[in-house]
Amino acid sequence: MAAPMSADRFINALRGEGLTVVEVGAWRTHNRNHKGPWGPVHGVMIHHTVTRGTPFTVELCRNGHSDLPGPLCHGVIAKDGRVHLVGYGRANHAGRGDSDVLAAVIAEKRLPPDNETDTDGNRHFYGFECENLGDGKDPWPAVQLDAMARAAAALCRVHGWTARSVIGHLEWQPGKIDPRGFTMASLRDRIADRLK
Repeated sequence: MAAPMSADRFINALRGEGLTVVEVGAWRTHNRNHKGPWGPVHGVMIHHTVTRGTPFTVELCRNGHSDLPGPLCHGVIAKDGRVHLVGYGRANHAGRGDSDVLAAVIAEKRLPPDNETDTDGNRHFYGFECENLGDGKDPWPAVQLDAMARAAAALCRVHGWTARSVIGHLEWQPGKIDPRGFTMASLRDRIADRLK
C-alpha cells in the first residue's frame, strides 16, 4: 500500500533523476479526484499519444476532449526528452483493466495476460503519455526513451519499487496497443539499470 507522493516530491523526484521538467498551468491541482479516489498507487503506466507536435500534445493531454476530460496523464514526455507536467491526482489515463495484472504489479511478478476490465487503473497508477504517432514507424528518439526510463525510475525510487512496477497500457487493458515501437521488457531493462 503506497500513498501517492506529494506534488512537490513528485517534481523533485523527476528533477533528481536529471530530467528537464516543464510545469503547465496549475498542474498540482488539475485532476479528476471528484470522480473517485486516487491511491493507493502501485505502479507507473506508459502510453503513446497518437499525436504529432509537442504543443498540441501537451494541450490535449492537459485538457482532454469532450469524450474524455483531462488530465489524460500526469506528465507528457516529449520527443526532446522534456517532461511536461499537466496534472496531479486522479487522471484519465489507465481506464479499467485486469485485477490479475494489478496483483502481479503489486507482487512485482511476471505479468499475466490482460483479459478482464474489472479494476479502476486511474486510481492505482501514475501515468506518462509519450509523444508518438503509435504506428510502429514514428521513431522514438534516444533522448525520449532515456527520459521515459528516468521518469519511471524516479517514481520507483521514491516508492521502493523495482522496474516490474512499470507497465504499458497494452499490458493492462485488453485491446490497447500502446506503447508501440519498442518493448516494455526493453524499457524495464533500462529502468532496472538506472535503479542499480
